[in-house]
Amino acid sequence: MTIPHMPSHQAPSREELDALRQRYRSERERRVRPDGAAQYQAPEVEFGYYAADPYAGEVVEREPLRDTVDVAVVGGGFGGILAGARMRQRGVESVRVVETGGDFGGTWYWNRYPGIHCDIESHVYLPMLDETGYVPEWKYAPGEEIRRHAVRVARKFDLYEDALFSTSVTSLTWDEADETWTVTTDRGDAFRARYVVTSTGTLSTPKLPGIPGVQDFKGHTFHTSRWDYAYTGGTPDGGMTGLADKRVGVVGTGATGIQAIPMLAEDAAHVYVFQRTPSTVDVRANRRTTAQDIGADREGWAHERRENYLRIVSGEPADQDLVADRWTESAGLLEKLLPSFRRQDDREAFEAAYEAADAAKMNDLRTRVEQTVADPDTAEKLKPWYRYACKRPTFSDKYYPAFNRANVTLVDTADTHGIERVTETGVVVGDVTYDLDCLVFATGFSVGTSGVLSGKLPVHGRGGTQLLHAWARQGPRTLHGFTSNGFPNLIQMGSLQNASSVNFTHILDEQAVHAAALVAAAEAENALVEPSRETEDAWLAVLAKDAPDHEWFHAECTPGYYNREGRGRPNGPTAYPHGAFAFHRLLAQWREDSIDDILQPRTPARER
Repeated sequence: MTIPHMPSHQAPSREELDALRQRYRSERERRVRPDGAAQYQAPEVEFGYYAADPYAGEVVEREPLRDTVDVAVVGGGFGGILAGARMRQRGVESVRVVETGGDFGGTWYWNRYPGIHCDIESHVYLPMLDETGYVPEWKYAPGEEIRRHAVRVARKFDLYEDALFSTSVTSLTWDEADETWTVTTDRGDAFRARYVVTSTGTLSTPKLPGIPGVQDFKGHTFHTSRWDYAYTGGTPDGGMTGLADKRVGVVGTGATGIQAIPMLAEDAAHVYVFQRTPSTVDVRANRRTTAQDIGADREGWAHERRENYLRIVSGEPADQDLVADRWTESAGLLEKLLPSFRRQDDREAFEAAYEAADAAKMNDLRTRVEQTVADPDTAEKLKPWYRYACKRPTFSDKYYPAFNRANVTLVDTADTHGIERVTETGVVVGDVTYDLDCLVFATGFSVGTSGVLSGKLPVHGRGGTQLLHAWARQGPRTLHGFTSNGFPNLIQMGSLQNASSVNFTHILDEQAVHAAALVAAAEAENALVEPSRETEDAWLAVLAKDAPDHEWFHAECTPGYYNREGRGRPNGPTAYPHGAFAFHRLLAQWREDSIDDILQPRTPARER
């Protein structure tokens, strides 16, 4: 039995698989911590992490707003930008985006660390390439190119005109009498909006490790999402002359650390990499591209390429692979991470084939370490011992060679379940103190915890009911993940109860198209957007009917954010079970046939 889009490797024997399972279990136990996700703490803790925006400059004072807009969009990352753009295409004139940062960009506004690139091909990651006529310069775009494209889209659709930057929404309250939302902010605003779209992001809240003594450290420290170039010197392209005589420690070896560590290795006197669990690091092969390389000389090229990519990573058949990278090559191994590749008559045979292909891929990745890292002991510590879908894959051609430099030291913390403590002068692991001048946290973000879902942005609907309080009693209830009964004209974007993919900007764009269609339909009928309880029930039943049983898989994974730091990833009606490509088809058909089902009449006094 074969798995679609699976790399062809030498299949391991039964004895080799048994030994591998045992090794995976033992390596997992070395890294599991009793405190689980509680090992991280909020970024408000004061130990060198600067919550202030380092890029906005001086924030200009303004009078609080008390006006009314048609659509308020919470969040100015790609989700909010796309929501605004698609609203404009539907003829909505009054769109106000409210963003905490000083400009559009979201993750790509905050993250400007050295070496930053996207790990999804830029020609499918960057949205609205057809609409803007832009062709990315690199196969995998650097962060600044991505940030500039976010600005490009926002300018094209006039989203700067009414945007509020350096402003955080503090509450959303439905006014029953006026049938509008009151939007309050931390700058005294209390304006009204006929519709609210929330797109507060899956990568918006930085995580910081709660290491004992971390606040006692007398050296310099910061999180990678607030890179302190005033201290390091240089730019995201390197040249950090301020580190020439500095001993730098890096905590975190995920996607961010993989990119930043080689850059630090070039400029710092010495770099200590504190690793609990090594990432898989596959081939990157980044290169400059031309329009001819990727067929950008014909109309609709970007849409075609993006759909082709989503089809492949969702487990759908495709005549050709237009992107042809390590994501699409190993797409079948994402089955335990994203609901896909599940249409199998013989599940037992499928799992056997899946495990064999997984083992072969991971063996290849471990071999890559051996062939690149000169020191055998360092190479052994860098080998990933877990299943492919247990951690987000990373890609780099510079990471492993960095450990061949004399000024780079790998400190494995698995046996101590992480760093033991921090002193005034450095980091302690296994009773060894590593003296440091600077400590950098490449510990990422609390994935999927937006302002609404974290409780930091309270939402009060009909009768003053708070959204999270209602969901606490009965679990999240939505239609397609966007709308909820009791919260009219509130449209949520994100990954809850819909579908996701490795290329999340494509997901966000499809969600933005759907959000704009909901608003356009409601405006055409002079109605409110609000599903019934029965409609919610029907959608929850769809999610539950074919929900995959992946709990056993994630329970055996090495600890990470995919499995709540080793606590497992429970099954449940959290995502559409047939993948993003099929979900987008479902949404398009629903808009064609059933969108009127969730339109509720406005009260006569509120009709336009």
